[in-house]
Amino acid sequence: MNDARSKARHRRRKPALTVGAPLAVAAALALAHGGGLLGAGGGDRASAAAAPAVTAAAWAEDVADGFASVDSQGQKGTYGGRDGRTVTVKTLADLEKYATASEPYVIVVAAAITVNPVGKEIKVASDKTIVGAGTAGQIVGGGFFLGTGVHNVIIRNLTIRDTYQGTWNDKDHDFDAVQMDGAHHVWIDHNDLRHMADGLIDVRKDSTDVTVSWNRLSNDNKAFGIGWTDNLVTDITIHHNWIRETEQRNPSTDNAAHAHLYNNYLQDDPNTAITSSYGNYSRGRTRMVLENSYFQGVNNPVTKDATATVVQRGSVFSGTSGRNESGGTAFDPKQFYPYTLDKAADVPALLKSGAGPRGSIGTTTTPVKAAAATTLTVAKDGSGQYRTVQAAVDAVPAGNTARVDILVAPGTYRETVTIPANKPHVTLRGTGPSRKDTVIVEGHAAGSTKPDGSTYGTSGSATLHVLGADTQLRNLSVTNDFDEGANQSVTGQQAVALRTNADKVFLDSVIVSGDQDTLLLDGSGKRVYLTNSYVVGNVDFIFGGATAVVDRSVITLKKRWNGTSAGYVVAPSTAAADKGILINRTTISGEVSDGSFYLGRNWHAGGNAALDPQATVRNSTLSAAIKSTPWTDMSGFPWKDDRFAEYKNTGAGAGAASADRPQLTDAQAAGQEVADWLGDWTPTAG
Repeated sequence: MNDARSKARHRRRKPALTVGAPLAVAAALALAHGGGLLGAGGGDRASAAAAPAVTAAAWAEDVADGFASVDSQGQKGTYGGRDGRTVTVKTLADLEKYATASEPYVIVVAAAITVNPVGKEIKVASDKTIVGAGTAGQIVGGGFFLGTGVHNVIIRNLTIRDTYQGTWNDKDHDFDAVQMDGAHHVWIDHNDLRHMADGLIDVRKDSTDVTVSWNRLSNDNKAFGIGWTDNLVTDITIHHNWIRETEQRNPSTDNAAHAHLYNNYLQDDPNTAITSSYGNYSRGRTRMVLENSYFQGVNNPVTKDATATVVQRGSVFSGTSGRNESGGTAFDPKQFYPYTLDKAADVPALLKSGAGPRGSIGTTTTPVKAAAATTLTVAKDGSGQYRTVQAAVDAVPAGNTARVDILVAPGTYRETVTIPANKPHVTLRGTGPSRKDTVIVEGHAAGSTKPDGSTYGTSGSATLHVLGADTQLRNLSVTNDFDEGANQSVTGQQAVALRTNADKVFLDSVIVSGDQDTLLLDGSGKRVYLTNSYVVGNVDFIFGGATAVVDRSVITLKKRWNGTSAGYVVAPSTAAADKGILINRTTISGEVSDGSFYLGRNWHAGGNAALDPQATVRNSTLSAAIKSTPWTDMSGFPWKDDRFAEYKNTGAGAGAASADRPQLTDAQAAGQEVADWLGDWTPTAG
């Protein structure tokens, strides 16, 4: 880190807010599908060393599946407000305040909020997660509106109900539960939507990259409309929804480029006030794939215009009548994202128990999915199961208990990859003869601008985020190729290649390469073991609050963008009770000037004086690039007040013990072995 930029690097992650209810209400919630038991993560570099006073809700890092998960329009999947603060709301005023804010938020609705006037649709801005606390979160007499350009929004676990004004097919009251006009990357999941004056969900005017999953839609005239455009833009996934006692738009899909419907349950009971006029309708030039759904008692269960296509596979039709149509060619959904089909015969029971809002931890009833295959393959040329690394990670079942080996064929994969906290025991392994053959690369910096105009922040700049415990990376390279020289106008040039925030991360035979802040080891006390590997960088390029070992490896010192030689190898931000960074039996060298690099400096993240940064370099070979006084202060904190030491290093950069170069005694060194850092964990290739 450059001292001139230290203020930007030392921003603390803001603590979670509580508005109208304790945050404990939110922490009780765990959603049934897509994980729901994730640890808090994200945030700026300050989160690496000291967690905020109140952590985010456990499910805040859940991400969407289906089309909402794809990378497009500059948005990499749908994750809502996970990078922002968590607020709990009980009033309409507070809900509107945070829903319309420009900052990301996770908004926990902890009460039944009555909307006034009836039918008002609350405007939602980008980067929001709006989620009900257990089954308490309700929006009564109103709904949500997502306008043009709004993106990265998650609406989950809510009941939205009761704008009905006494007339079905109401032409005078356009009161929807959720309406989007020109939005993208939206996930609507595990909600109960019912008894509205107009539609329950309207996806309009070229809205795209939308996933609607595990919802109950009922007691309405118009369930779900898609279209209101002559363009062929909309990509939408609709799966595991229970649609019952709705007359039309179940859904009606007009001019959708790709509409993937699977494992939905459409139910029309006899002798009720509402009778279905049709079920799934492919209109205009829509290309629809319909798989393994269950239609019970529905009139005209599947219809299509002459200009539209429907490819049907595996659905069950029980007591249906009228049109049941298919024809034309559509698309292969697996070219866009991974998914797993449930048997159509199982769908009614599955959705009766699992659709709609979930309760607190321990009360969820959605059946657990069967484990996926233990080996997944990735190849850019399509010869594997997946073309991107992230697609393969997405295919790992949440809460997996056995190791999943993702084999990545040689090639350069330009993408950001996240292994989430609810997917432990994952191995990413390059299959080429060299670790140089398989490269995961991206080029974001802390100050780089996102599509929404905000910046990534240091931790957010990472090419690969490892949040799942017991992750292994083997025989591959992870790179951040942000070009500092070409981007001198960017304030905040920290560019992370690999970020870990998980326990028992094993990095074996990898190359981690960047410039400033290459390897971020987040998480107080979380253990990371790197061996037989290379780490390349120049400023603070091994840093963070984890308990980390760099063993039998090569640390390569790199010149700055302008050809100068100056830098710092480590910047630990260790909590006082933890062990920090141990460099053992490693070579530190590079094509840089003699005496130009410090071994490290003490990073008190956020100015936190309670931290006690620790780095030990022992039994290693130091080139002449290392300064004779190898440690230095940072941001006003004296390094001598913290824990820095060497032991039996060799090479031109090694030196004798002095006040400026503390050395461990043999007795002290006996307590600073690799085993002391790793404790009860013995890293073993899996």
